[in-house]
Parts: sequence; C-alpha cells; structure tokens
Amino acid sequence: MLTESEILRYSRHLLLEDVGEIGQQKLKNAKVLIIGMGGLGSPAAMYLAAAGVGTLVIADFDQLEVSNLQRQIGYQTADTGSDKVKLMKQRLNSINPEIIVRCINRKMDAEQLSLELMMVNLVLDCTDNMHSRHLINAACVQAKASLIVGAAMRFEGQLIFFDHNQSDAACYHCLFPKSEEQVLNCSNSGVIGPVVGTIGTMQALEAIKYILGLPSGIKNRLKLFDGKTLDWQTFTVTKDPNCSVCGQKK
Repeated sequence: MLTESEILRYSRHLLLEDVGEIGQQKLKNAKVLIIGMGGLGSPAAMYLAAAGVGTLVIADFDQLEVSNLQRQIGYQTADTGSDKVKLMKQRLNSINPEIIVRCINRKMDAEQLSLELMMVNLVLDCTDNMHSRHLINAACVQAKASLIVGAAMRFEGQLIFFDHNQSDAACYHCLFPKSEEQVLNCSNSGVIGPVVGTIGTMQALEAIKYILGLPSGIKNRLKLFDGKTLDWQTFTVTKDPNCSVCGQKK
C-alpha cells in the first residue's frame, strides 16, 4: 500500500490510466541496477528516483572531474574529486528520501555482475566503452536479465532494449560482434551534453514502461538519434543463431 506522503508525491502518476496506484506500487517494488553514473546514468537515475522506483543500485568506480560537468548534470563544481556513486546517492536521496539507494563503488567483474543480477528486475547500461557493454551483455544473457543500453557521442545517440527473458531476443553481441574498443569516444571526439541527457532520459522512460508492463518501442530495435536534425532512425536487430554469447552454437 502507498502511504499518504507517497500518494501526494506521485499524485500526477496516479492520475494516469497506465499507472494509477497499482502501477505506482509496481514501481515501488522494483529494483533496478544502473551501471555508469556519467552523462547517461545521471539523468536516468534521477528520473527513476523521482518516479518512485523503490530500490536503485548504482555502480561506478570514477571520481568526478571538472570536464564531466559539461554533461553530467547530477553533480556540482564543488563535488570534483569525490566518488560519483557517493555523490549520486546523496542527490537521489535528496530528490526522493523514500527510496533505497545502494552504491557499488568499484569496477564490477563477471562474478559480481552475476550476483547483482539475481537481485534486480532490470539493468541500465550507461557505460561509455565497448568492453564494459560486452561484459554486461554477457552477464545479462546468462542471467536472463532485461537490459536497456544507451550510448552517445558528438551529436548522435543510440538506444536499444534486449529482453533476455524471451528466447528469441537478440543481444548486444549480435548487434556489435566485435568487442574491440572503439577508436572514437567522448574523450577524443566530444559530445554535446543534451544528446547524452536525451538518451539517458529515454532509458529511464523505457525502464518505467517495462516495470509497469507497458509495451516497448525499442525491444530488439536499435534507435539512432541525430541531435542536429532531431530525427530518429530505427533498425530491427535479429538474433544471430551463431552468436557466441546468446546463439544456439555458443
């Protein structure tokens, strides 16, 4: 049951036919793992906290740098040098003191990922490198965990949802079979802040829809965002039967 303070806090949700009190209770009971507290993870975590997702597990191993502030809106200049997850926990609890926030302040390996995935309903990959994405993807395939992946660079963004609860679901390795580090990234190519925020916000929206049981428009569909034209392109991603991660011949 929702408390009186929760009914007031989430009153705009309760007005929605697709949410209501039952939906809000689903959000309250949900546990979401967000990996990466940078430009994607910051807005995603803040929107999920504000929405009343009951437990957020936030993971990162970096300290805040001045160069992060151009796009990582969850932090302030005075925060530089501090651990991102500790700063974000404070921020999320200040937004919504009625939720639980747990920090993982180190780089997770496959073993810890496997353990964490047993305790959550959904994973948001908000990392910024291919190695981490492939590691997270493999763990989610193994655990049959649902995964929403976001990425952004320059004026472009990417968004896709892999529901590994479904036997016909593709995986990140099906889409990008080569795990080598990309030559281009935010550090050497730059990124415009609002594009990262757009993708992170969309990850939060898809997470909320998934928890509520609403249909997704990005399951096995790669959405590409052009920040210059505001256009979206959509590509269907099919399961590769020969995929070494999720295929029959793995």
